Amino acid sequence: MPGTPGTPETAPAPDTAGASGPDPRVSVVVITHNRRAELLHTLGRLARLPERPAVFVVDNASTDGTCETVARVHPWVRLLRAERNLGAVGRNVAVARVTTPYVAFCDDDSWWEPGSLAAAADLLDRHPDLAAVTARIVVEPEGTEDPIVAELRDSPLSGPDWLPGPALGSFLAAATVLRTDAFRTAGGFSPRLWLGGEEELLATDLAVRGWWLAYAGELTVHHAPSAARDATGRRVDGLRNTLWFTWLRRPLSAALRRTWYLARTVPRDAASARAFGRALAGLPWVLRERRVVPAEVEGRLRLLETEQRRSNARRYVG
Repeated sequence: MPGTPGTPETAPAPDTAGASGPDPRVSVVVITHNRRAELLHTLGRLARLPERPAVFVVDNASTDGTCETVARVHPWVRLLRAERNLGAVGRNVAVARVTTPYVAFCDDDSWWEPGSLAAAADLLDRHPDLAAVTARIVVEPEGTEDPIVAELRDSPLSGPDWLPGPALGSFLAAATVLRTDAFRTAGGFSPRLWLGGEEELLATDLAVRGWWLAYAGELTVHHAPSAARDATGRRVDGLRNTLWFTWLRRPLSAALRRTWYLARTVPRDAASARAFGRALAGLPWVLRERRVVPAEVEGRLRLLETEQRRSNARRYVG
């Protein structure tokens, strides 16, 4: 049963007697910033996984004693200390050190259900053109499905018959296991995007390279949303990143249409103005880096755009 985040004085060593034994195929990467209690709870959950994955924690310059506490309570964790808050790029730092064929991401307030990592590795083993599988997300303590799960399950995209679940156009990093080599070849997460919808650009670049992404409902991630979050800051970054992704990869007509739609529908407030201002300030970089996707990939993005307009899980509010 899901527990409550806390700060234990001692923590168990990783479980060594899982039903199926240790699984050497998957490592887990967690990024964190000033969420010591949540991180300790997550690490306690990961320590009990029967797969016994190597766990990398990238501390994004926390000031709450996270590093010292993790080193003391969970000495088995491979702790990497960033000198500044790298955001999602902290995952790149860890993946550069991963030696397993697959890497699972989770946030400091989420954790994988026992057996899900091994099941994800089985799917990736069986399907060499599959870059990533995204799990079902259960919100704790209620034990209810995250609203985004319905969108994943009912994805409008079609894919090859061999896919183990619905084809996806993007993924949720905190609930996804990826093929390590595919992640590295596609360049990982963009330093420019930092955090907030950073997955969309990477997912599209994977698709351009011929990889497929899929939802796998038999996998489960638990998420106990942290109260330590800046909702307005996340909205600013998320909207800016949506605009940048649109301008970086979509054809001109699609980029203009999407930009106009967002301008008309996001809240008319200081946060939205700030997001558009920051996006426009990055336009010189966008124009230098712009690479329009092939028609096949653009067709998928158009289908997803229609679904996103009806989404209950994607709102630029906060």
